[in-house]
Order: sequence, then structure tokens, then C-alpha cells
Amino acid sequence: MPVRLKKFIGSILLVALVVIYALVATAVATARLAESSWVVHLAYFFFTGLLWVLPAMWIIKWMASAPKPRG
Repeated sequence: MPVRLKKFIGSILLVALVVIYALVATAVATARLAESSWVVHLAYFFFTGLLWVLPAMWIIKWMASAPKPRG
């Protein structure tokens, strides 16, 4: 796959990941943490704010990998 195409697809995937992840994390927080204290909210959003980095790192690693040589 050409490098430019991988970077284009990866960019779209990263934007989609961030938007969908933010919506899901917020929906879970409003459904499960409505009556919780501010400390629980802080811990939840700190944890979920860092958790999206794992799939993003995988996408970026895939984008940066060299194309396989044609045999």
C-alpha cells in the first residue's frame, strides 16, 4: 500500500477514534457516574483520557511502517 494512502487512512481512523471514544466515554460517565463524587469523575476522566492513546499508538505505528517490498 502506498505511504500516502496509509497516512490518509490512518488520519481518518485517528479522527474517528477520538470522536467515537469521546462520545462513548462521556455516555458511560453520564450513565454510571451521575451520583458519584467529583473525585470519582476526576479519576474516571483521567483514566479514559489516557486510555485512547493505546489504539492511537497502534494506528500511528501502522501509518509509519515501511511498505512491504514487492517480491
